[in-house]
Amino acid sequence: MSVQAYDPLADQRTAEGPQFDVFLAGTVFLDIVFTGLAAMPAAGTEAWAEGMGSCPGGIANLAIATSRLGLRTSLAAAFSDDDYGDFCWRTLAEQESVDLSKSRRFEHWHSPVTVSMAVDRDRSMVTHGHPAPMSASEMIGSPPRSRAVILALSAEEPLGGADPCNWAELARQNGALLFADVGWDPSGTWSPELLDQLSVCHAFMPNAVEAMAYTGTDTPRDALYTLADRVPLAVVTDGANGAMAIDSMTGEEAFVPAPRVTALDPTGAGDVFGAGIVLGTLCGWPLADRLAFAEVCAALAVQQFGGSLAAPGWGDIADWWHGVRAAAGHAGAYADSLARRYTFLDRLVPTVPMGAVHRAAATIARYADLGTASPRSKEPPVKAAGGTVTGATVIGTEDPDKTRVPARKE
Repeated sequence: MSVQAYDPLADQRTAEGPQFDVFLAGTVFLDIVFTGLAAMPAAGTEAWAEGMGSCPGGIANLAIATSRLGLRTSLAAAFSDDDYGDFCWRTLAEQESVDLSKSRRFEHWHSPVTVSMAVDRDRSMVTHGHPAPMSASEMIGSPPRSRAVILALSAEEPLGGADPCNWAELARQNGALLFADVGWDPSGTWSPELLDQLSVCHAFMPNAVEAMAYTGTDTPRDALYTLADRVPLAVVTDGANGAMAIDSMTGEEAFVPAPRVTALDPTGAGDVFGAGIVLGTLCGWPLADRLAFAEVCAALAVQQFGGSLAAPGWGDIADWWHGVRAAAGHAGAYADSLARRYTFLDRLVPTVPMGAVHRAAATIARYADLGTASPRSKEPPVKAAGGTVTGATVIGTEDPDKTRVPARKE
């Protein structure tokens, strides 16, 4: 994939401006996604999946989501020198136009791998991995100038602490806005002290369950008000119910319902939503438009299988908006409401060139067939469903060390 054909921040570009719009750091997983399973396989049995695909996952979900929206994205991550690492590196750098100048390759380190199985609009995952050979701050050193950083709050590398070499702190001192998320707490502690890090953040974007747990509140809206006392832009997502936010910088408060869709796979939907919020904020859009844009990006993503494979580009958004606009006036009250809510896209979609980015399929050996049905035989034929051919062979070098990388959040 070439450089993005549409640049939503073109009017803000100057020779003295930041090199990147978004800078990220985290763990890249090789995601292998199986779809079309009637049920999870029982112990001692084998189940055939109707579709499968492979793609970079983990922090790559977010990097691909921002890049496909036209944001100049740089990612710092550890990559193995095994074939999984080759595939993930090549897909990010060549197909998705993500800068990897702050990433590093490591010998004799096994790539983290996740197998995801989609059953009845939900998914189960099995993950194996090892800690990166080097911390993010050590690997990054001085981060490149960027308009925004998207990161997860962490007790291991806290923001606002005594460590002046924390990579995110250095990025903030160099002018970047910090957009924070938070991971699931498997311990069930949900320590409110984690939120103290919001004192140096511009935005916080948890889901409703996380927001209520960390604030000790009973409703998503009560959680939102509590978070708005801590951070300039507080956003709480609530799945199919929509999202709400308060921007104390502009004095805006908004709630936007989610578009009605048939959700097939929620993998990476939160990352896609966050990418939309960052884009809208950098563009200076009204808060309601930012939420609506992020919601439609997430809605388009969950209608496809495969995490980063599903992140929409401007071509997908343009196609969706043309369909909504065509239905307005004769498809009922909901269609009319949707058209009114997204009228702001008229300012954007007419400027999107015909070559604007659409979703791309990637798989480690052949075309992805996430949307095709294959015969349940021992040698099912591979059917092309479009996308980029990458000719890598899968050969892993497993390490008996069972130390695990931190749990994933999608």
